[in-house]
Amino acid sequence: MYERLRVDRSTTVDRVVDALRAALFAGDLEPGTPLREQPLAEALGVARSTVREAMTMLVTEGLAVREPNKGVSVAILHPDAVADICRARFVLESAGIKAWFDADEAARERVRAAMREFAATAKDGADPEAMTETHLAIHRSLVALTGSARLIATADSITGEARLALARVDALRQDARQQVASHRKLVRLLERGELDECVDELRRHLAGAEESLLEAIATPPS
Repeated sequence: MYERLRVDRSTTVDRVVDALRAALFAGDLEPGTPLREQPLAEALGVARSTVREAMTMLVTEGLAVREPNKGVSVAILHPDAVADICRARFVLESAGIKAWFDADEAARERVRAAMREFAATAKDGADPEAMTETHLAIHRSLVALTGSARLIATADSITGEARLALARVDALRQDARQQVASHRKLVRLLERGELDECVDELRRHLAGAEESLLEAIATPPS
């Protein structure tokens, strides 16, 4: 009955995707940079077919684009997409905030733990990529308060698009203490059960994030 079923998933492809994704998020591969199969295959020590499959996965995630007669390049985050991303984030994260009282204690503790980790990472001169990781973990934990795996997956997909610029945002801001204080305010309002106030604060927070993202994509790389 199942004789013709096959699982063809290469862990090598996964590793290549992880390596390319990390380079994108760290800003090592700038938006618009062509992704050439042969040079990448030689640099990574894998077959071109492996790189081709990895790039297809990046295109699916919205981190790269494939254009006829031009090949694959790193996706460019356009200004009109930034506003849409922030709107979508607000819908998902505010839903999590409103679910605070219904969420289980483990989900609430993940918010607290994410805040602690961000505070420990976000110091002056901190690695922007590490700051981005721990920063986004707080926002992901807010969505996770809904208890919906689908909403979490949606949030991950939306955030993936923004991550092409987020590391540069943290590098440009250089205001780690202010960022920690801003996120602590969100968590403090949650702990107090002041959910309407927390949603209002989230709206202001994401408006600031939108401004920073627009600044980041308008600033040429150094």
